[in-house]
Amino acid sequence: MSEEKEKQENVDQELEQADDSEISQAKSHGEILKEQICEGQEIYKRSISSILLSSFTAGLEIGFSYLMLCSIFYFYSDSLPEESLFKILAFVYPLGFILVVLGQSLLFTEQTSLLTLPVLNQQRSLWSLLRLWGLVIAGNLIGGYIIGIVLLWIGPKLRIFDHETVIAIGTHVANFDWNVILVSAILAGWLMGLLSWLITSSKDTISRIVIIFIITATMAFTGLHHSIIGNIEVFSAFLVGPEITFTDYLVVQSVALLGNAIGGAFFVALLKYRAFVFNVPDSKTGY
Repeated sequence: MSEEKEKQENVDQELEQADDSEISQAKSHGEILKEQICEGQEIYKRSISSILLSSFTAGLEIGFSYLMLCSIFYFYSDSLPEESLFKILAFVYPLGFILVVLGQSLLFTEQTSLLTLPVLNQQRSLWSLLRLWGLVIAGNLIGGYIIGIVLLWIGPKLRIFDHETVIAIGTHVANFDWNVILVSAILAGWLMGLLSWLITSSKDTISRIVIIFIITATMAFTGLHHSIIGNIEVFSAFLVGPEITFTDYLVVQSVALLGNAIGGAFFVALLKYRAFVFNVPDSKTGY
């Protein structure tokens, strides 16, 4: 038996021994990792239609964050400086994320690290990971396009925001060099991967809502680039004004997706998994 295979068997044994039956105690690293791997495996077993529909739903639901962003920006744009207003929007930004995460729809940035763990544990292939990422991204983007178009129509009709608001928010997201967007998106993907990890570690709905709020509000306050809600923000601005071209949209969206993937897969999945593996004793040496 090769040393690598033997080490993997030791890792699997340690994960099997992870016991989450003790409700009164905080979950250990191994217990959280085991739950994450099992949850990721369940997603791999779902049908293509189920994955697409769930991710499409997430793309729609995240649009409620965009609805609130536009509404608050429109109503307070005359009384507050624009820079201060963008910081205040952090308080309503988490709404769509709470709906998506608690409703268990498939959001790419939340699932990035979760879906990577079965690959690191050698239960799934890299190709199956990329294929699943593609399905989730497609569903999220299509859902975002549709809710964006709906909100562009209903917003002015209800007098809750106008197209100038849409352009202001979209250009605020897109008006950066690609390298800045990349690093910003890596940080956002890192935070979203941690959100998934912390959600697994928590035991009740209230604590999960608090976790979602803190992490996503931090992303909004600091202006980090999230590829799914950012898709709605930039795409909507592209539709209503010349300030953002289709090329601008493609660059921002592709770089944000890449950065989010790196942040979740490397800084959460890989580092959390390797930290556990390094603590698994070697069968030959015992340590």
